[in-house]
Amino acid sequence: MKSAARLPRPLMAVSAAAAVALVGCGTETAGGGADRAELEERARDAQVAIENVYVTEVPGFEVAEQSVGVLGADGFSATYVKQGAGAQIRLGVDQGTMDAASCPGIPVGVGSGGLGGTVKCVKDGKSWYRTSGTEHEYVTEVDGRLVRLNADTTTVERGTLREAAEAAHAASDAELDAVLPPAREDAGQPVERGDLPPAGDGAPNNEVGAGG
Repeated sequence: MKSAARLPRPLMAVSAAAAVALVGCGTETAGGGADRAELEERARDAQVAIENVYVTEVPGFEVAEQSVGVLGADGFSATYVKQGAGAQIRLGVDQGTMDAASCPGIPVGVGSGGLGGTVKCVKDGKSWYRTSGTEHEYVTEVDGRLVRLNADTTTVERGTLREAAEAAHAASDAELDAVLPPAREDAGQPVERGDLPPAGDGAPNNEVGAGG
């Protein structure tokens, strides 16, 4: 697998003007060119470090909008789904390192925090190919973070998973605009209180009625 700060090949069917088909939520179009400040705000709203947002491209697979979210403290995760086939490829990016000594002790699976089965690790180019039970994944260390592509062996073959891993790269601004959740409409707005009087110093009305 080719690594460096950016792994090879343009990603996702997401471009500045491209429409992104999002599973389960119809088709949405990438925004009309959000600026960097807006993209960074959207990443903060999602509690994701913007440099951890990666995307990939696998023929026949599309990112599921509802799957996009935070991984760990500020990592990023998303699931690519092949409609009609039930196949899923899970992408996860978080801070970390992996070598021959640590690889067998890290559970296979994006976001997996439990103790899985026996983990087998095989070096494949600059990546680790890992298997445990019916799960398999490619893991590549890039600039102090682990880029992981995980799937079930019964629905996604190794070649397809490797292709997804090779295509994974840090999202461009256009790809960030397409994959990050939209900005919150209430961002920066004060929380509305229902117990405040319309006039006066704004203190709650705690008057007690007759007999109270």
